[in-house]
Formats: sequence, structure tokens, C-alpha cells
Amino acid sequence: MLEKMRAYISEQLNIDPEEIQLNTNFRDDLGADSLDLYELAMNLEDEYQLEIPVEELQTLNTVNDVIRYLAAHGIEE
Repeated sequence: MLEKMRAYISEQLNIDPEEIQLNTNFRDDLGADSLDLYELAMNLEDEYQLEIPVEELQTLNTVNDVIRYLAAHGIEE
């Protein structure tokens, strides 16, 4: 799942995938703003056919947070 997240995030934020690890923080480490995170969430929603409420989006601070969120909703790869 980390590799797939790296692909999504690196494409969305135009960042080298090697910079993205499980503990990478979107805002602090990658400089993502709220619009970047919203667009990433929309892409994930489309890919996995789920809805990420805005309240929950605010709790997804690291790559691992996103992976755990997806796993909690039955999505594991």
C-alpha cells in the first residue's frame, strides 16, 4: 500500500516518491496545504469508491494515517 500511496502523493504534490515514508507528514515534511490534501482525498475517494468526511480528513496528517484509514474501511493492497 505504501508504494501506491507514494505514487498518488508524488504525482499530486510533484515530489520524488523516495521522499515519502510512512511517517511523512503532509504539511510539515511535504509542504502540502489544505487544497493539496483535499485534492488527494478526492483522488482516493474516486479510486476506492469511498467518502472521506472533511472532519476525518483533518486527522490524516501522515502517510500512515491515510493507509490506516483505508484499512479501517476495508481497503488493503
